[in-house]
Amino acid sequence: MRTATMRTATMRTATMRTATMPADVFRAAATAARGDRPSARGAHGAAVRGPECGRPGQGGWLREWLAAWNAFWFTPADPLPLALVRIGAGALLVWAAFVWLLDADAFFGAAGWQRPENVWRMNDQPWQWSWYFAAGSPGGVRLLAGLTLVAAVMLTLGIATPLAAVVSLAGFVSAANRAPLNVFGFDDVLGMLLVAVAIGPAGAVLSVDRLLAPDATASRPTVRANLALRLLQVHLCVIYLFSGCGKLLGGSWWEGTALWGAAANVQYRTLDLRWLAWHPFVTNALTLATLWWEIAYAALVWPRLTRRLVLAMAVPVHLGIGLAMGMMEFGLAMLVANMAFVPAAVLRRAVGPFLGTARERS
Repeated sequence: MRTATMRTATMRTATMRTATMPADVFRAAATAARGDRPSARGAHGAAVRGPECGRPGQGGWLREWLAAWNAFWFTPADPLPLALVRIGAGALLVWAAFVWLLDADAFFGAAGWQRPENVWRMNDQPWQWSWYFAAGSPGGVRLLAGLTLVAAVMLTLGIATPLAAVVSLAGFVSAANRAPLNVFGFDDVLGMLLVAVAIGPAGAVLSVDRLLAPDATASRPTVRANLALRLLQVHLCVIYLFSGCGKLLGGSWWEGTALWGAAANVQYRTLDLRWLAWHPFVTNALTLATLWWEIAYAALVWPRLTRRLVLAMAVPVHLGIGLAMGMMEFGLAMLVANMAFVPAAVLRRAVGPFLGTARERS
């Protein structure tokens, strides 16, 4: 009798544990989304196993994918990489806005190179808004271009960073929509950088904001910082993958002669690389290595084992484009974007003196 009663109680306990297991799985996923770490010790110091431990496969693959998705996007991250991206993107926008101001009327004026009515037909989308369309005089055009320059300087220095980031993004989008024929690869990448900077806490560190209003909690990992960096990382992988796949459609990339075609083009060439004609093996090796790197970037930049190699190859590739083909702005913008993949601990060792501490923060 007593034995039967004990067996019945044991079966009830097992049934209750099985019934509550899905809730435990959801709680574990929520914990991962918040970035919290479950306690390893109970109230009396005894080791405690999390609800997901020792139960492989019980939660189902869908819940595992959801938990991984939440951890990827919503785990708090160090804002330092985003702050360095802010400085690089702001400096590049300062340069672009300065160039616009050299002849703002020609870029954005009613009688400029691209008249408003023609631009509207080219855009063909009602949401492609630009504040330059509302500028009724050359003075107004120059004022708005100057506003973008001031916002870009503030963004670079980290002065009123959230406001400066929004105004900088609005000024850049207005310029791109008003003069679409002037938009090239550099502008596309710069827009991607500015979106990430506007989303995340880009002024949390390395900013005048922090010098004027010190805040010990500002440099702590946040979900917004991770979201901004993840968006930048994913966009960068998409750019490289499609760029590499697009190159596969060109016969010169299969033949290994594409880089020679760029070096021999007098319209783009800023360095005399005609000596490569006497070294076809070097040309072929550089062409195929570049192609392989672009296609493999999206897969190899995530594992720690191959990340350093992939990021190291980005330096000669983009500096080579900038120095040899006269597209230094584009090369620098891509290098700034690649900074999103550099671990925060590595960056803290490099800029520790500027942060007032050399302490690593993982």
